Amino acid sequence: MSSAVIYARVSSARQKKNETIASQIAALQAHAETLGLEVPEQWVFADDGQSGASLVRPALERLRDLVAGVGVDVVLCYSPDRLARKFALQALLIEEFTRAGTKVEFVRGPRGDSPEDQLLVQFQGMFAEYEKAQIMERYRRGKTHRAKGGSVNVLGGAPFGYRYLRRTDHCGAVYEIVEHEAALVAEMFRRYADDGASIADLARWLTDSGTPTRTGKDRWDRSVIWAMLRNPAYAGRAVFGKTMVVHESAALNRIARLQGRSVPKPSKTVDRPREEWIEIPVPAIVTAETFDRVAQRLADNKRSSGRGRTEPSLLQGISACAACGYGYYRTSTRTTNKKIYYYRCLGSDNYRYEGGRVCDNKPVRADYLDTVVWDHITALLADPQLIHTEIDKRLHTAKTSDPVVAQRKRLDTALAKARSGIAAMIEAFGEQLITIDELRARMPDLRARETGLRNQIDALDAQLADRDAYLALAADLQGFLTQLNTNAETATVDERRRVLKLLVKDVLIGPEKITIRHRIPIRERTSNNTPSTGDTDQEGEHCQLRWGRSFADPVQHLPAQTRRIRRAHAHP
Repeated sequence: MSSAVIYARVSSARQKKNETIASQIAALQAHAETLGLEVPEQWVFADDGQSGASLVRPALERLRDLVAGVGVDVVLCYSPDRLARKFALQALLIEEFTRAGTKVEFVRGPRGDSPEDQLLVQFQGMFAEYEKAQIMERYRRGKTHRAKGGSVNVLGGAPFGYRYLRRTDHCGAVYEIVEHEAALVAEMFRRYADDGASIADLARWLTDSGTPTRTGKDRWDRSVIWAMLRNPAYAGRAVFGKTMVVHESAALNRIARLQGRSVPKPSKTVDRPREEWIEIPVPAIVTAETFDRVAQRLADNKRSSGRGRTEPSLLQGISACAACGYGYYRTSTRTTNKKIYYYRCLGSDNYRYEGGRVCDNKPVRADYLDTVVWDHITALLADPQLIHTEIDKRLHTAKTSDPVVAQRKRLDTALAKARSGIAAMIEAFGEQLITIDELRARMPDLRARETGLRNQIDALDAQLADRDAYLALAADLQGFLTQLNTNAETATVDERRRVLKLLVKDVLIGPEKITIRHRIPIRERTSNNTPSTGDTDQEGEHCQLRWGRSFADPVQHLPAQTRRIRRAHAHP
């Protein structure tokens, strides 16, 4: 009996709530019984509330891994649009399954492999994509029309100070003022507009009041206060359409960058222009005059602050605290003669945490640390043997322990099994153990599996052939290093940051030691002329990076014993 897997999907939250996916699974199981297919219980994959416009779906990912790793005879799906809403994604999945020797069967769709059936699948995919675009456009136009008519239904929720009452059969959705929350909102606006309180003061005041936030947190963040002060709903004008989704790669935080992760969807949310906002009347908590005065003070603070006009710093987003793990941000202080910049640990700020600071690490002079790190990196790159060694190591890894090589071995084994199965079938027919009809019924599947395995092997061989690009890099490496050493002194901060991100994973700052973790292992001649590799520690007994104001040269602030470099055996 042939093996089969079941895949079902619904996209909307309403379908998920009504459990309509159960009807799909029941229909697929009945279809499998009709075809005589065996479906193990653990081979039923269902995506509840997942959009078909993307391939990033948990159950679909597990299904694709199963087909690629174990091998499945048939994938059962209710209709082509349940597999994917876009024709290109449908074609990609069907081709991927076919290469693995797996047939895709639809309950509502063509049942054969003829060119006409394949053409019908393509037509269904295009119709499904058109239907999705049409539904989205109708949904957008309908919400926009209701928003212009003053309907609160399109908002879907209410900020702190209001209660959102859902639509009923007799009336639409409305905002209802929550009296005790509204009193806090009015007092917050008054303190900021009239008493000159800062956003941090308001956050501490609301936290001390014991009132939870709208999400149930006991501690109020400054970003929440800032968003509330800018929300025109408190002045009686709720806004629909403040943001929109654009097709660009979303930004990554520091942790995601260091882990090498990428965003699953090439889109992000940005603010719409102010003239495109649609205002909806709601009950007001503060007067329009008070809201305007708050908006004016926010605008004045934005103009007077240096935020957005500061020059970029070399280690911003790269430096982190070795004690608590939080990142370092750049701050400044002013003396009688000049402005001095420091890198400060996020964990050392009292106002950020409910119980006070979580780290005692002190700030670090930004100019001193930038100079030390940049000089160290340029000194390492002065030796071309470092890069040659790294290229040789990566070539060796690609030929031995690379995942592509392991996958190539698995495909060779599977291909050998498929060929022996074909040979066994032909031998059985020659000895009249099976009939010609049985041979014709089973041979196409075996041939399709063999062809799919060959195609996968050819693709992996093409990937392995690309490893020769490393040799071309090594041939031109000397010219690159010469140009780098020539331009190192005149490079801008942005240019240095680009070089630094390619070579340095992060810079860990400790009380008396600074660790530079490289993306590639480094080599250096120590006193006994033995090379060693690993991370780099810039260590200072008196921590002159922090308090070396009396040093005129930012490089000479470190005494001789603190400029030594120790090597550890911890590769990133």
